[in-house]
Amino acid sequence: MKLSSRGRGCCAGGSRERGPPPRSPFVHQLRFSPVEKAKIAFMTLTLFPIRLFFAAFMMLLAWPFAFIASMGSDEQELEKPLSWWRKIVDILLKAIMRMMWLAGGFHWINVKGRRALPAEAAILTVAPHSSYFDAIPVTMTFASIVMKAESKDIPVWGTLIKYIRPVFVSRSDQDSRRKTVEEIKRRAQSDGKWPQIMIFPEGTCTNRSCLITFKPGAFIPGVPVQPVVLRYPNKLDTITWTWQGPGAFEILWLTLCQFHNSVEIEFLPVYIPSEEERKNPVLYANNVRRVMAEALGVSVTDYTFEDCQLALAEGQLRLPSDTCLLEFAKLVRSLGLKPETLEDDLDKYAASAMKMKKEKVDLKEFSAYLEFPVSHTLESMFALFDENEDGVIDIREFVIALSVVCKPSKTLETIQLAFQLYQSESSTITEEDLAHILKTAMGVSQINVTHLFRAVDEEEKGKITYDDFCTFAELHPHFAEDYLYADQMGAESSLETSSLSAPNGICTDFSPDNTEDKNKPLQKKLN
Repeated sequence: MKLSSRGRGCCAGGSRERGPPPRSPFVHQLRFSPVEKAKIAFMTLTLFPIRLFFAAFMMLLAWPFAFIASMGSDEQELEKPLSWWRKIVDILLKAIMRMMWLAGGFHWINVKGRRALPAEAAILTVAPHSSYFDAIPVTMTFASIVMKAESKDIPVWGTLIKYIRPVFVSRSDQDSRRKTVEEIKRRAQSDGKWPQIMIFPEGTCTNRSCLITFKPGAFIPGVPVQPVVLRYPNKLDTITWTWQGPGAFEILWLTLCQFHNSVEIEFLPVYIPSEEERKNPVLYANNVRRVMAEALGVSVTDYTFEDCQLALAEGQLRLPSDTCLLEFAKLVRSLGLKPETLEDDLDKYAASAMKMKKEKVDLKEFSAYLEFPVSHTLESMFALFDENEDGVIDIREFVIALSVVCKPSKTLETIQLAFQLYQSESSTITEEDLAHILKTAMGVSQINVTHLFRAVDEEEKGKITYDDFCTFAELHPHFAEDYLYADQMGAESSLETSSLSAPNGICTDFSPDNTEDKNKPLQKKLN
């Protein structure tokens, strides 16, 4: 399913001016040729079990060294230079970890640039974050990382984690994020007494096609950071572990079945923040991201982990990878609508839309409706719904899109609201109305709802009520896969979704919830 190359409207059924839709950073799809499948089958029976055994053995071998070295370590001792025997343990553990990666097919690791000393840069910012194999630079440097507190209780792995003196974030402690930022500040401002802290500022894994928004937590201390970029220049990308695509074990299996896996780590020059950047961590984060994107030769996008959650919500309508609702969600945030008040805003806008005597509004009326002044952000949002580029939009489509962003996993609640907006005096809608509703709810330009409508309209009245649709949805909970995706998306869009309940990746997000991006550049159209 592709949006056409003409027009600007996206949610409303139009499309973008600049050709095909951008690749979603949260989707990874693998296709194998018959020869590659045969190679994988052969390696599965021969090399894979050997590699898996040796990798597991190396991790188990590292455990007693990490356990002994971690015993009795208090905070004051950690701030002192390593004793001679801990230096030996450090060297042994790094050698064991290197052998583990060697067993996994990473025969050599290409390192570019010079790693800064802790006194030069207390924080290492690493991107793009695309896999648990990004732990390679962690095991090479033994820099501290930010981890979920639950990680320390994992057998074997938890002991290895504790050895590198991480900063733990506790989910059960509501004040944990603030405490984490304070701890990072304290370590970063210790003049090199503490080990460097390695942070993955994207906060989740992507497919490396771009750099998503950096969380500001690593930049709040206002100290110099050293950007570190990762590359995996392999012909077949079995490394990437995103939210839509192969799962964690499948990635491990496929990667161990490759004879050689390449990884490249580049330490960029230390970035010293200006006075303005010290005061504005969001600006600091954006500027460091731009430097790293230039080094990687990729673009930047304002998509965030929250957009990933929207795209992969467990609702009955699964959003396609090229949905424009991600762009819409970004504009909603840029406009200033707060997540904590979004449901109240939705109720207000829905009630107002139902009272309006006309569905079509121009930009000025749209501004008055939202109670926001005309701005670049508002114009960009308006353009998403301007189907015919005639300067007017259907306000009902905005409400439906906002409902999806607000309640992505509650499909039937959005459908019920849409019925209220579109239904006639007899509380029914037509097939055309249903097409408008589902196009907007999925953020696509075209969709064929004929089979679905006929299945719901058992009596062939040519119109249906919400009760008809709700009853049908209860009897057919997978109606989207049966009646929409099969026709519209094909096999290519039926991607496997990771079943994780928390952000995948190494470094968990610890940025304070109230950090606002006041200087975020606005993107006027999809590109």
